[in-house]
Amino acid sequence: MSASRTAFWYCSLTLLLWAIIPSLLFPNPPLDVVEGFAWGRELALGYTKHPPMQAWLLELSYHLTLGHAFGAYWLSALSVAIGYACIWLLARRISLSDWQSFWAIVLTSVTFYFTLPLPEFNPNILQIPVWAGLILFFHRGLESGKLADWILLGAVAAFGLYTKYFVALLIGTIGLYALTFSSVRKCLTTPGPWVAAIACLLLFAPHVIWLVETDFIPLEYAASRSRGAEGLFDHFYNPVNFFLAQIANHAGLFIISALGLGLAGLKALKSARLPSKINENDRYLLWFAFVPLAVVLLLSGVTGNEFKHMWGTPMFVLSGIVAARYLVPEHGFQTFKPALAGAIIIQGIFLGVIAGQAVLEPLWKTKQSRIHYPGQETADQLTNIWRDQTKTPLRFVAGDMWTAAHVTLFSDDRPSMFLDHDLTLSPWIKTEDINEAGVLVVWRGDSKTPPPPIAQRYPDLRRQGSFERSYAYAKKMQPAVVNWAVIPPYQVAVEN
Repeated sequence: MSASRTAFWYCSLTLLLWAIIPSLLFPNPPLDVVEGFAWGRELALGYTKHPPMQAWLLELSYHLTLGHAFGAYWLSALSVAIGYACIWLLARRISLSDWQSFWAIVLTSVTFYFTLPLPEFNPNILQIPVWAGLILFFHRGLESGKLADWILLGAVAAFGLYTKYFVALLIGTIGLYALTFSSVRKCLTTPGPWVAAIACLLLFAPHVIWLVETDFIPLEYAASRSRGAEGLFDHFYNPVNFFLAQIANHAGLFIISALGLGLAGLKALKSARLPSKINENDRYLLWFAFVPLAVVLLLSGVTGNEFKHMWGTPMFVLSGIVAARYLVPEHGFQTFKPALAGAIIIQGIFLGVIAGQAVLEPLWKTKQSRIHYPGQETADQLTNIWRDQTKTPLRFVAGDMWTAAHVTLFSDDRPSMFLDHDLTLSPWIKTEDINEAGVLVVWRGDSKTPPPPIAQRYPDLRRQGSFERSYAYAKKMQPAVVNWAVIPPYQVAVEN
């Protein structure tokens, strides 16, 4: 079988399993998926935490699957599939053989970010095809000079910025590459890069306008997620901790490389010498594989800020190509079967982990699990309560993200989420609409009063009722306790 066909079947079968297993076994979606569906219902130009692309795609999947949530798992699989395709094309462009390109994909597939996190479709996962695509189209633009390639580069850059602002790191890396090397700077005298920049700016302009109108809400959230330095030690500890975490996330790549090389190959590495002069393809590959990481480590070291480990997800789309370029012979690993079997075993282990999380964990786990939360049952009961109380469809639900988002996702009425009953956090809410319709306030736990953000608006509000729902398959988890209160029309506290 040819390398391209082997790669196709390997990618297809593994990604199908990554989509099918959670689709069949997860009783409830993970946190970021539930949140994304709640955002996507509004089709706004932005949301409290992120730009809108992940939420838009989830909303599209909701309609394509006739109101189901399993489309999220297929979106993750599709994102990685596009990433693999870009990795293959880039590997071939920089003169890797078919079999080296095959192993570039396999080695990428066994890094942590391409396995266990996949069921939680979020902006980190969606960045995988963006980073791979940007690096591919920039290379094509430099070589061909065709405006079509540069326009694609600009469009993908805009798509990436609509996904997560972290993509700006790669865009900056592209710009720095064009300025650093004289052989590349000449492209700046052609229309291509400027057309790409204009295409990106035009496509991204609506979101920039939204940011200005909403006082840059997502940027405030991003700043809050990065823990600042508490002392001099953090300037050393945080970058080292991030770097070591990324090394650990590549454990699968190291294992398969060792299996592929065998003892003879590993011994040969000791005497191997790096080339005295690297060619342009090597320079390109190493630049985009390591400069973004170096920038993150430098920023963390200078500021002392902690970078979340999962933010590294898209930064390592080139890890497999780097390993294949410098470790894999032109005709592939000599010990093909052990290396491929090892990759399949690693995939099987991680797939077994998510299957076990879905089916076995509830049998012994006492801590409540998000993927076993009774989201559908809770939303149905709250919707029925509202309808019985008001004789109208449920249009707005206020509360914390987890509780309110489930109602937005699973209720037949698909109400808008009024996050924490705060107009600043929910700019899609129109005061006249919610005042006319009323709002259902929901919260979890044993408290008879809502949490502080809502209690401040309704000092005298008490729960009008509560109910318990068991977690799916759970033997030892305490049931979810959901409280509710109906705020009738024209009694809604609409001022922040």
